[in-house]
Amino acid sequence: MSSAIGAKRNVKIFVLYLLENINYPLELCTISDIVMQTDYVLFLDFAECFNEMTDAGLIESVESEGRTLYYISEQGRTVAGSLSSEVLPSMLDKALGAALRYLDFSRRGVEPYSEIINVDRTTGECDVRCVLTEKKKVIFEAVLHADSADRARRMKENFDSRPEVVYRGYTALLAGNVNYLFDEPGPA
Repeated sequence: MSSAIGAKRNVKIFVLYLLENINYPLELCTISDIVMQTDYVLFLDFAECFNEMTDAGLIESVESEGRTLYYISEQGRTVAGSLSSEVLPSMLDKALGAALRYLDFSRRGVEPYSEIINVDRTTGECDVRCVLTEKKKVIFEAVLHADSADRARRMKENFDSRPEVVYRGYTALLAGNVNYLFDEPGPA
């Protein structure tokens, strides 16, 4: 296993902890997405451990409207509760926060969109436009200048992979909730 969280046992504890705290059935692809939000667990490790947990009865499934949804079983809750101390609480808290933000964006139907625009072929400079819409209303829009096409591509990829994190960070910066980034104290 090469996941940052450690061995298979820790991957299982991590997944069970998230499912226990979310506390409602989810599709497998959604579970995979929330587990991948923090980069603590590699996809292949997740897939292997998820199958082992379903085989062991730690995770159960239910059919709903033609979809298979998964949830933590009572046995899984017992395991998660007794073993969660084996994984750093800060990792579990960070992962749960990221999962809840992801689920909130998904439930609200927030749609991300990004594009690279205004490419200057002589200098390589360009802009990255990032937009979030909710119910066809723009809730976030930013255009950032990049000094190279490579930097613009990386900015676009980061926004596309974690729009909720970018949105939260941008909102926190503008609200002054992360004053440690500034040289001078922000407004009280």
